[in-house]
Parts: sequence; C-alpha cells; structure tokens
Amino acid sequence: MDLREYVVRKATEAKEGARSLAKASGQLKKRVLVKMAESIRSNSALIISENNKDVAAAKTKGLTEAMIDRLTLNDKRIEEMAAGLMEVSDMKDPVGEITNLQRRPNDMMVGRMRVPIGVVCIIYESRPNVTADAAGLCLKAGNAVILKGGSEAIHSNMSIVSLLRKTLTSEGLDAGAITFIDNTERTAVMELIKLEGLVDLVIPRGGEGLIRSVTENAQVPVLKHYKGVCHVYVDADCSLKMAEDICFNAKVQRPGTCNAMETMLVNAAVAEAFLPQMVQRFLDAGVELLGCPETIKIVPLLKPVSDQDYYNEYLSLKMNTRVVKTMDEAIEHIARYSSNHTDTIVTNNHERAMRFLREVDSSAVLINASTRMNDGGQFGLGAEIGISTDKIHARGPMGIEELTCNKFVVFGNGQLRG
Repeated sequence: MDLREYVVRKATEAKEGARSLAKASGQLKKRVLVKMAESIRSNSALIISENNKDVAAAKTKGLTEAMIDRLTLNDKRIEEMAAGLMEVSDMKDPVGEITNLQRRPNDMMVGRMRVPIGVVCIIYESRPNVTADAAGLCLKAGNAVILKGGSEAIHSNMSIVSLLRKTLTSEGLDAGAITFIDNTERTAVMELIKLEGLVDLVIPRGGEGLIRSVTENAQVPVLKHYKGVCHVYVDADCSLKMAEDICFNAKVQRPGTCNAMETMLVNAAVAEAFLPQMVQRFLDAGVELLGCPETIKIVPLLKPVSDQDYYNEYLSLKMNTRVVKTMDEAIEHIARYSSNHTDTIVTNNHERAMRFLREVDSSAVLINASTRMNDGGQFGLGAEIGISTDKIHARGPMGIEELTCNKFVVFGNGQLRG
C-alpha cells in the first residue's frame, strides 16, 4: 500500500467513525469521556515510559529546550489531560441545540441547529497532551478526529491513542472516531490536507513553518494562527506592582507557549520607576532582554533591539522592551508587529482600558491580566483544540461550540412558495 492509499484508508475510517459518533447520545459521549479520563490516569506509568523514549530521542537530535518542554509528560501533565477530559464530559453538549427560532409571517418556524463539522484533522508538533485534548473535544462535539502528531512524539501519541480507542470500542462506538496517522513521513500531511470530501476541517498546531505549509497546500478549510507575538502595555496610570507581576508571569511562567509575552511596552511616564526593578526581576529569572534606546538609557546593560526583533516569537526566555510616549504609540506598535493573538493593557484608567479593547485587533484582548490567561481552560471552554486568529467561523480559543457548525431547520405546516 502506497502512502496515498494509506492516508485515504485512514480518512475513510474516520468518516465512518464520524457517522457513528453523530448518532451517539450526549449521555453516551459523557460516559465515554469519563472512562477515557480514568484510563489515562490508571495508565500514567505506561504513558510516561513511552514518553521517555521520545524525550531521549529529542535530546539526541538536539531539539530546543522549548520543544523538549512541550514534548515532556509527567504526572502533573497527565493529570491535567485526564482533568481536561473530565471537564469536557461535564460541559453542555452543543449538538442538536436549536437557536434563533423565529416564526415567519406565513407561520413557518425557522431556526438554526448546531451539528458536528464531521471529520476534523489535527496536525500538531511536540505536545502529546494535544492528543487527548483534541480527541475529547472532537468527541463531545460529535466529530471524528484524525490525529497527525510529530515524529518526535510518536511513542507518546500511540500509547494515548491506543487507550482512547479501546474505550471507544468498549462502549460500542466505532474506533475510527479517533484515527491516528502512525506514518511519520511529512508527506503524509500533504496527502491528508488534500482529501476534500473525506476531511472537513484541518487545524494545524505548531511552528509557523508547519502552519504556513499546511495553509498554502490545503484543499480543505484550515483554521490556524501563524505565531503568537504577544504584548503587555504598562500604562501611565497603573499599579506598578500589578504590572510587574503580570509582565513576569506573561514571560516566565511558561515561555515556550504561543500566549507568552514577547514585547513589553512601557509608558514613558512610569518607565524610570518601573523598568529597573522589572528588568532585575527578569534577569534573576534568566531572561535575555533587548531594549529600545529609551529603555537602555534607563537600564544601560540591555542589548539593543532591532526593528526585526519586534516580529519575533522567541518561545524562550528572551524578550523585547520598548518605552512609548503615549498609549497611541503602544497601539500603533501592536498594530504593526502583533500577530493578532493576545495583547494586554495594565491600567487603572477605565476609559483607556475600554479604548484598548476596541482598538487592538487580536483574538483576545485583556485588561489587567497576563497574556497566559488566553486559554480555553481559563476561559471556561474546557480543554481547547487551539487558538485561532482567523475572523471567519472561530476566533480565539476553540472549544466545543467552535467545533460545531449550524444548519437551518424549518418547522412547517404545509407552506408553499408562491
């Protein structure tokens, strides 16, 4: 069997799984998700053992620390996977919900019903927790999922998928509802994203190169964000202690994520009071800082930042700092360099806060909160399937509702078109 035949067979299995899953009751889906969580917890040692193989191979290949961090599973992260499945199991099932039901002048009732998208293909790198998150969310929304993880996580992903598929079959559901591409060739991705009629939606998660390659070659719809160049703007009127804590968390708490801060913008009115202590705190945490000329006047030990640096998604303990004269200058900077992912203002001024919300065009805009809060779990969506910066269908963290679409439904009593 050649590669295309293999991929088509896998996608066909997923299509069959989608038909089976679309008929499953909300109660059955809830029970399956609970049992999946139990299986993940009870087999944590097995998952970690398989993950250790992937981590060892990644270190041998010289993968970056950020990549290895995203790849590594431990008891805490496995518990988070299980907890995510439990949280999704408890959420309201959106499938079949009818909204906006209105009576027309001819007595016909017209509304919209939430239905599964069908077969969702998730293409991702490094993070094996995505395997459980994506499978759980797609299942709850009635979708089959085709999982194509990176070769660096092959052992971890296969162990998780095996547990999830066993749970499906034990509850009488088609195992094709969770389909895994165990072929590690990159060309398998190119075949998958061209399967119009078998695959309904592609969601790539990973580096900018992967996402652009998928978007440029796909023949089915793609939901994505290219990268996370996120900003925190420290306003002239703010609590400097709050600003310090938010900026530190946004950069240091987990720098290898797409919602970590890459550039800190500081209003000139508070720069001299704020920057020395903030910079020292960053340096003590091992952060490499680049600064604009005004920043370097206040903290001379920083390296100079270039214009190109402001476009960088470092995904590491490295960041840019810029002093701005006004909020207008901060918003202009974000408009020029932002990837429209996540941006925060720290301020006590309600008028400026609301203006920042209106004028900054990102998938999530926050007031007085870390950029790291842009997350499906933090927003109450359960485990997210990704963050979209697109403006059609879904934007921001994608939870269960974003994995459904609408169809019109009509309740008539004999109406005819005149």
